[in-house]
Amino acid sequence: MTSAISRNWEHAVVTGGAGFVGSHLCAALLDAGAAVTCVDDFSTGRPENVSPLLERPGFTLVQANVAEELPVSRSPDLVLHFASPASPADYLRLPLHTMETGSLGTRNALELARRAGARFVLASTSEVYGDPQQNPQDERYWGNVNPVGPRSVYDEAKRFGEALTTAHAEAHGTDTCIVRLFNTYGPRMRGHDGRAVPTFVRQALAGEPLTVTGDGRQTRSLCYVHDTVSGVLAAAAHGMRGPVNIGNPGELTMLGLARLVIALAGSRSEVRHIERPVDDPAVRCPDITLARDKLGWEPHVAAEEGLRRTIDWFRSEAGR
Repeated sequence: MTSAISRNWEHAVVTGGAGFVGSHLCAALLDAGAAVTCVDDFSTGRPENVSPLLERPGFTLVQANVAEELPVSRSPDLVLHFASPASPADYLRLPLHTMETGSLGTRNALELARRAGARFVLASTSEVYGDPQQNPQDERYWGNVNPVGPRSVYDEAKRFGEALTTAHAEAHGTDTCIVRLFNTYGPRMRGHDGRAVPTFVRQALAGEPLTVTGDGRQTRSLCYVHDTVSGVLAAAAHGMRGPVNIGNPGELTMLGLARLVIALAGSRSEVRHIERPVDDPAVRCPDITLARDKLGWEPHVAAEEGLRRTIDWFRSEAGR
């Protein structure tokens, strides 16, 4: 896999590198010839996500909570801060840890980049737009976020991380970039992490009803993980500060997604409607004009193909 714009990194630090997106980033950087230090506390990341990388030259795994310390002995030229619980099930279970990772963890990662003179990339999220009153969302939109709602521990941690990254660049000249990731999916997601794609896939393969919240008309824009990783690396290599949206502008309703998963899985499952969560966004769709114009990046994997790959991976995991 190659990014739209490439740079030859010597040593990259990936916080949260044993997580879903982080582990794919680690693999992509190794494939590109970089040495990689993965830092993870395994609060939500999984050892099996990076176990195939342990035998690869240049890969180092460090278990640490980035909000407390970031023990990296070798100076990096790239720091990718991807540590954070990202699914509702995780950040509602770990609210304070989520906020500390977004604040203290971001500061520690920024300080590592500053001392090393490294490029720093913050993994932010489309959740900074909250329940948007503008659709699609571009980077100039300030969002509509409930600062004391149940999702606020994640939304506000990311918003604070963006503010801290911006201030660090202004105050210290740190070479920073903010990427706002929209709903990413693919292999290595956890079936019980609470997000729609792994939940629907797990339920469809088990022959269980697919639990669609509300009437299912709320939308999401799904970006296959390999596309997300190539967008992140393109932003890292470009030198832009951002924020920049990295996502797929193809919008799907949750009911439509559920029916598509049932069809692709060849499942006999039915759809069951359940109560919609508080502050659940009605729409989510990225405007990726900036990424297209500045990075030469756009996603290439269609939803049907990406979901088919994801379903195949879940099937193979169930067979092990």
